[in-house]
Amino acid sequence: MLFEIATLAGSVFTAKNAKKGAHRWLEDASAGFVLGMWTTEIGPVGDLIILRAFNDAEALDAERRRALLSDDPFGSSSAHARLTMESYAPFPFLPEPAPRDYGGIFELRTYHLVSGGLPATLEGWKEAIGPAHRYIDHLVTAMYALDGDARIFHLWGFASVEERNNLRREHYASGVWPPRGGPENIVHAYSTLAFAETGYPIC
Repeated sequence: MLFEIATLAGSVFTAKNAKKGAHRWLEDASAGFVLGMWTTEIGPVGDLIILRAFNDAEALDAERRRALLSDDPFGSSSAHARLTMESYAPFPFLPEPAPRDYGGIFELRTYHLVSGGLPATLEGWKEAIGPAHRYIDHLVTAMYALDGDARIFHLWGFASVEERNNLRREHYASGVWPPRGGPENIVHAYSTLAFAETGYPIC
């Protein structure tokens, strides 16, 4: 299974129109399996982020071409949004994202890696998931990019920002997080907090 993250970057004033257009676009049979949709609140404000799963590269590529060759991809023209689409493969040792109510507040983290830093990053994560199981329970998915810069993306769900902060503080203090060898391979790191749209498997 492969994944795509589509981002409609607009503003808080255009987010409503972006959602309407995206909902229509995602009704198409070729649109893959929509796991979730989020509106960013801290970080870039008003962006719409969509996570989809595809059975294979052929299905993902076909949907990518549908968007690229459309004069209104994701119904985004009315929202004057800038569209980016990124392809990802899941960390091989993690389960597939499963439907679940995480509480509605999500953290989206992207780490740009040094050249050749992905193998050590994966190994560190693999070793850490057991000792950090209470924190990992909030992990929706972690993936590595198949296009563009070398990077990983991980999505976390929480009931509140306070819950997120307490878990991170506790696991950092105990030494089980971050994963061994992880920080050394990060060039740039970005974090965004977003609210989930209802009606999707992950919310």
